[in-house]
Amino acid sequence: MSDAEDIDMLAAEYALGTLPAGERAATAMRARDDVALAAAIEAWERRLGPLAETVAPRDAPAGVWEKIEARVAAGGDGNVVNMERRLRRWRTAAIAASALAASLILFVGLREFAQPKADRTLVAVLQKDPQSPAFLVSVDLDKRQLTIRAVAAKPEPGKSYELWLVHDDLKTPRSLGLVGAQPVTVSPTLAAYAPNVIEDATLAVSLEPPGGSPTGAPTGPVLWSGKLLQAPQ
Repeated sequence: MSDAEDIDMLAAEYALGTLPAGERAATAMRARDDVALAAAIEAWERRLGPLAETVAPRDAPAGVWEKIEARVAAGGDGNVVNMERRLRRWRTAAIAASALAASLILFVGLREFAQPKADRTLVAVLQKDPQSPAFLVSVDLDKRQLTIRAVAAKPEPGKSYELWLVHDDLKTPRSLGLVGAQPVTVSPTLAAYAPNVIEDATLAVSLEPPGGSPTGAPTGPVLWSGKLLQAPQ
């Protein structure tokens, strides 16, 4: 693995919060003087930020945090230590935890096939919920080319998965073709759409009869969807 790849991997782990406390502190100190590492961390934080924003916060049952904080503040039994900082971290982690699986999938997928190119690349995770990413999508705006990689989506016997482009300026969803039959599908089907439409579009996958929808519109259930987002440099 090259030095650049090592830095990128370290930055991703830092942004995801998966580094042990000691390594995280050391990485933060290193980033103060290491311009390449600092830039990589900033890029990963911007890349993963939109995923966390899609996760709705969930409150703990009434009274739970108050009881924990009261016990921590009381101390005295030798088994409870001052963990106020950890409690704050745990609260934040509880809100963001459900986005972690999708973040990890995005990390792996982007390294393999969706490296951003001068702010002209869009990415999307097509999913039903943050724990179930089905497809990763990369769009090269310069070429109007779409690349979609199957992650957790499995072929459905006797059915086809069809990809749709959804935008307010379009009266109906527009088919971008069948997906999922191959691990990776590369398609130029976005050539007919303006960049401003693509940049603000949502992608969705429906379950259709073999060969796709017979009507030109989704006829089966929409299984997965995701908003196209700018991939940071």
